[in-house]
Amino acid sequence: MTYDELKDQIKDAMRARDKVRLSILRQVHGELKDIEVNERRDVTDEDVTAMVKRLIKQTSETLEGSQKAGTDEERTKNLQRQVEILNDLLPAQLAGEELTALVEKTIAELGAETKRDMGKVMGALNAATGGNFDKAQAAKDAGARLS
Repeated sequence: MTYDELKDQIKDAMRARDKVRLSILRQVHGELKDIEVNERRDVTDEDVTAMVKRLIKQTSETLEGSQKAGTDEERTKNLQRQVEILNDLLPAQLAGEELTALVEKTIAELGAETKRDMGKVMGALNAATGGNFDKAQAAKDAGARLS
């Protein structure tokens, strides 16, 4: 997602009068605006993705606390919806056969042979996909192929 797409989604949420969506999108926008102001630079697509991931983590932690408390059901529903909205903003994670093929290709390119090379393989996968892959599956696939 780009910064301009985020702004367009905010406008769409305003038109639709979707308060929950508008709230979380404005939160993302506010955090990105802080980057622009404090660091005096333009926001990149990587900044947008990193901020969305950070807010997913924060909102998920708040949701867990709300679920444990069990006192405000409406707030819990709003938090669940916000996590869903944030997850929709991220690109689809690489998984399944595509990920397996990329793991095999990466192992071949690096010449990795032992489990000691696992860190190199995972680092290369992270760089190739921008961290947007199923890490548990990738580690399982790589571990099965390395002796």
